[in-house]
Amino acid sequence: MSEARTTGAHRARANGAGPTGPSADGATGVAGICSDLLRIDTTNDGTPGGSGERQAAEYVAGLLSEAGVEPTVFESAPRRTSVVARIPGDSPDALLIHGHLDVVPADPAEWRTHPFSGEIADGCVNGRGAVDMKGSLSMTLALVREWARRGARPKRDIVLAFLADEEATGEYGAGYAVTRHRDLFEGCTEAISESGGFSVTGPHGGRVYPVAVGERGTAWMKVTAHGVAGHGSKPPVDNPVAELCRALARLADHRWPVRLTPAVATLISDLGKALGTSIDLDRLDEEAERLGRAGTLFKGVIRNSANPTMLEAGYKVNVIPGTAEAHVDGRFLPGFREEFLETVDRLLGPKVTREFVSFGDGVASPTEGLFDELCGALLAEDPEGRPVPYVMTGGTDAKSFATIGIRGYGFAPLMLDPGLDYFGMFHGVDERVPVAGLEFGVRVLDRLLTSPAA
Repeated sequence: MSEARTTGAHRARANGAGPTGPSADGATGVAGICSDLLRIDTTNDGTPGGSGERQAAEYVAGLLSEAGVEPTVFESAPRRTSVVARIPGDSPDALLIHGHLDVVPADPAEWRTHPFSGEIADGCVNGRGAVDMKGSLSMTLALVREWARRGARPKRDIVLAFLADEEATGEYGAGYAVTRHRDLFEGCTEAISESGGFSVTGPHGGRVYPVAVGERGTAWMKVTAHGVAGHGSKPPVDNPVAELCRALARLADHRWPVRLTPAVATLISDLGKALGTSIDLDRLDEEAERLGRAGTLFKGVIRNSANPTMLEAGYKVNVIPGTAEAHVDGRFLPGFREEFLETVDRLLGPKVTREFVSFGDGVASPTEGLFDELCGALLAEDPEGRPVPYVMTGGTDAKSFATIGIRGYGFAPLMLDPGLDYFGMFHGVDERVPVAGLEFGVRVLDRLLTSPAA
């Protein structure tokens, strides 16, 4: 593994774009930064190599250096690069703002514009990672540069972390950072990151802002069926392919029971009040459909889930293999890990074993303190909005930071057009983020992080 602590000017050009000047589309500020980041291909395909994050990390480090912020750049493996920096504030009680530089793969044939074009058109910045989560990173970077221009100082120390590998296991990013560079996060007790603070409009109006206070646990598993190898033309003695298929069918068909955690119960209650409707707790699936995109906020977090996602078995059509393997994406609510694992084992049966590819427990943070500050910053920019607590269906690097005692919140503020399918763009095609939404987010973060007089 290679590692370097780097200061001074860092500069990376994405397809010819400079880090501080206008992008190819002529935009400046937060949209230009976002466009530049999107034009840097940081695809993470789950392998140790992949495109890597180095070029994007160097670009980020360059912007920070030019704003007078000294970056620390380190690599957990070749081209798996992260950047951490600290901005002194009026209080040493530090807040961590973290995000990931990598993105999931994208097939250009499926997109209207090239996924790594960073094109700014129709009021949006387009490209893989616009939503998840280079748009959020660009808001942070634009704010830091704005502070440098006006000589502003944050209320408390701010630690910025731009990390590798969140879209896989986090081993090369947050996991490495908290084990090998824990000193960089000294004084941090709370953090904000992705997947929260964006607006969602109800079916009959009413704009809510879900602020994430937790996320389900992650249990990515490889499951294996063992059997007896033999000729494909003969009666099978113990065919592992068939055994595995039966086990996966049981897992996929299982109807997980509703389990309301305190945070989700509060979300449903507050959501009903914000939208001026009552939500029937005995018919939550139907209520989620009735409420449209607002219902999506709780639809995926009222129960555990386990979805088969990959299959591998055999090497020749006339040979029964000795083993068959599959991968399962398992997610469980905070406090329900044991129930989840016991159910998975029962459904897989005695002939199928499992092992974790990646595991992270569910995390939860209080709906007070920093949560109130986050809500207040949103309301200051949108007095008609209604912040509500939210639990994420998936997982983020917050799990890694929780291991060193840092409580995490999902807060990447955006005001969105009601017609924009924000949830559908996570890992989807034609990913894009509104320029006006990014500018709104910069204003909200500025209110959150600086004193009123700043």
